[in-house]
Formats: sequence, C-alpha cells, structure tokens
Amino acid sequence: MRARIYKPAKTAMSSGTATTRNWVLEFAQGSSREIDPLMGWTSTSDTQTQVKLRFESKEAAINYATEKGIAFEVTEPKPRKANIRARGYGENFATDRRAPWTH
Repeated sequence: MRARIYKPAKTAMSSGTATTRNWVLEFAQGSSREIDPLMGWTSTSDTQTQVKLRFESKEAAINYATEKGIAFEVTEPKPRKANIRARGYGENFATDRRAPWTH
C-alpha cells in the first residue's frame, strides 16, 4: 500500500485558497478497475483509494504514515506568485486617472 502526501493546489474555478492550507495523504490505486457488464460502471475492490486524510502540517502526515507503516512519497507544492496590482480594484474608480475608463 503506497500513499502520496501533498498540498492541494487552488482550483481554477475559485480565487480562494481555503482548501489549500492542509496537507493530504492519499492512497495510490492498488488494483485495476473493472467495468460492470450490466451497467457499464467502473468499479474496484480496493477501497483505500476513496480515503483522503487531511493534516495541518507535512510533519503530521509523515508521522502518521510512519506510525502506520505506510510507504509514502512527498510532493512539495510549487510557490505561487502574488498577483497584486499597484492600486488594486479602487483604481477603476479613481478621480485622478490618466485616461478615461471604458469597457
């Protein structure tokens, strides 16, 4: 049983970063998926792939994996570049604009 420890990235559909604070321990797929002949759904007998454990720090996730004897791989997050404009949103309504604001 192998696990992956990572910090999830921000989704493209939201600007918030609330779901990116915790570290996640996720198990790798142990057996292949099969197609149900009647319904056509994919299924597997491995239920560990449904488990996602969240931890407040990377060290807590590593300690949990070592205590339980789980082989793991740590993926470090890539740093985000801050997207901060000089004057921000208020610049759209400033009275001292150099050029008129149009759509």
